[in-house]
Amino acid sequence: MRKLSYFIAASIDGFIGDPSGEGGFFTRFVDEEFLAFLKEEYPETLPTPGRQPLGIDHLENKQFDTNIQGRRTYEVALDIGVTSPYAHMRQLVASRTLVSTDPAVEIVSGDLAAMVRKMKQEDGLGIYLCGGANLAAELFDEVDELVIKTYPLILGSGMPMFGTEFAQTEFTLDSNRTFGNGAVVRTYSRKR
Repeated sequence: MRKLSYFIAASIDGFIGDPSGEGGFFTRFVDEEFLAFLKEEYPETLPTPGRQPLGIDHLENKQFDTNIQGRRTYEVALDIGVTSPYAHMRQLVASRTLVSTDPAVEIVSGDLAAMVRKMKQEDGLGIYLCGGANLAAELFDEVDELVIKTYPLILGSGMPMFGTEFAQTEFTLDSNRTFGNGAVVRTYSRKR
């Protein structure tokens, strides 16, 4: 069975962006060591426009073959003229207002959780939940795995990892990797 993995960058205090959702400031921690890790373990999580200049466009997907992102996350790509940010994967964008801008990107306006449950039954690699907080809240019950790239920053406030109400949900730590720049990547599995 395929897993839905929330693969996300976060501050030490659990924010994935500033109050508007902007998180570009995290990219300064993607140094040589961290980039080597991403290329080795999660090459498909690097957007297509970044893969080409890095010379890694030939790398096969290792963990995920499907990407799900919210409208605001997708609009970051649209704002720079990229209509298919993960061309090397199946791309779904959850939105009730967008219309399709690229035949490679499927806009989903209906019951996304039901669609994810159906996709989990299909053959293939995992499903990469890219962001943001509202989409993660909508799919919270379907999230099987968290891969949290924690960067050595405190933001104090901003966009939380999940835009949900208070609810205790247990996960089990599967792995923990530290990097010389202070970044930590932790992988958790949901206790079911």
